[in-house]
Amino acid sequence: MKKSVFFGTLAATTMAAGLAMAGTLEDVKARGELICGSNTGLTGFGAPDANGNWAGFDVDLCRAVAAAVLGDASKVKFVPTTGETRFTALQSGEVDLLVRNSTWTATRDSELAFDFVAVNYYDGQGFMVKKDLGVSSAKELDGATVCIQTGTTTELNLADFFKQNNISYQPVTVQDDSEAQRQYLAGACDAYTTDVSGLAASRATMPDAENHVILPEVISKEPLGPVVRHGDNNWGDVVRWTYFALLIAEEKGITSANVNEVAASTSDEEVKRLLGVTGDMGAKFGLSNDAFKNAIAAVGNYGEVFARNIGEGTTINLARGLNALWTQGGLQYAAPFR
Repeated sequence: MKKSVFFGTLAATTMAAGLAMAGTLEDVKARGELICGSNTGLTGFGAPDANGNWAGFDVDLCRAVAAAVLGDASKVKFVPTTGETRFTALQSGEVDLLVRNSTWTATRDSELAFDFVAVNYYDGQGFMVKKDLGVSSAKELDGATVCIQTGTTTELNLADFFKQNNISYQPVTVQDDSEAQRQYLAGACDAYTTDVSGLAASRATMPDAENHVILPEVISKEPLGPVVRHGDNNWGDVVRWTYFALLIAEEKGITSANVNEVAASTSDEEVKRLLGVTGDMGAKFGLSNDAFKNAIAAVGNYGEVFARNIGEGTTINLARGLNALWTQGGLQYAAPFR
């Protein structure tokens, strides 16, 4: 009896594993297109141009996943989502993957039943004000009106910060970054609060960017990253390891320009596995063996993606900071590819 129960349990487990494997990954393959939830328009991270072509730091991760799964980084449909609609879009299956400056929290892991599979940008919440307000610290914002997006972690962080500092504020709620910027510039609020990266992105599009100051206080931890539906483990693995591939590529000096040369000449065993030269690592994820090589070739390594979209010298002009590789004092660290 014990033996039959054991084998019955094993069979059920095997069947469950098979069903998990035949989840979003198989849907994307069958459709021939990845549907990626993005921002409604955050310069440097995720925004369409005048011709509808999407570009940005988060957009490139979607394209890398498409390259890994489908062999073509262009096979992506981007669905704009707001702070309030993004999680509903993922839960309902409207999108396969959400890559939209979303913060990993305990509640989103548990109550909303999502899996944050990696942190592609370590951030924190800040404040932006006009220079002529004459404020140099967020602690000087007593009685201020503050523009804030609904459906975000910033709402609770804002309330906590003002309560802890025994000062008051009046919230001006907005739906997305574009509305926040319009309201802020129109004078509907004294300050605008969101992730510091989002503030830098918004300021970069302002005609008088030099007249706006991001205050020094960073009042929260905001680990931002790609999100999948809970329980779709194989799909989560695909997204996670596509991202890790970009990190490993930077660590190993592999770029979009030299990836083919490296594949043909490397003696580094981890790189051989990563690029599909030896082993069957791609197949273990249900992908072709050159899947991660395709991702790197399509968008470049993590450093290239960062520099091209939001790094120093771009209009966003963000330093690597916490998002430097672990070998350079940052937090970006990929698990071993073995």
